[in-house]
Amino acid sequence: MADRHFDQFLQESTIHELDSDSKLERDQLYGLYTSWCCVTGELPVREAAFWAAMKSRLVSRHNNGLRMKGAAAADYILSSYPVLV
Repeated sequence: MADRHFDQFLQESTIHELDSDSKLERDQLYGLYTSWCCVTGELPVREAAFWAAMKSRLVSRHNNGLRMKGAAAADYILSSYPVLV
């Protein structure tokens, strides 16, 4: 998998805010990634490969300072809370 794939995901779907109390946890970040893949037509990698790629980008599974943004965020929220649809 090209590094560009993960860099593009982070750029298009997350924003870094260290001062925020609302941060993406492990399941949320991987869920956002799978939503991004769905929206962009990319094939998602398995969770272990995803976390290896995030580790190489210094993105922690917890306390990473990341928040959702963009179309993948909307897809993730609507998929997570089907009552909203």
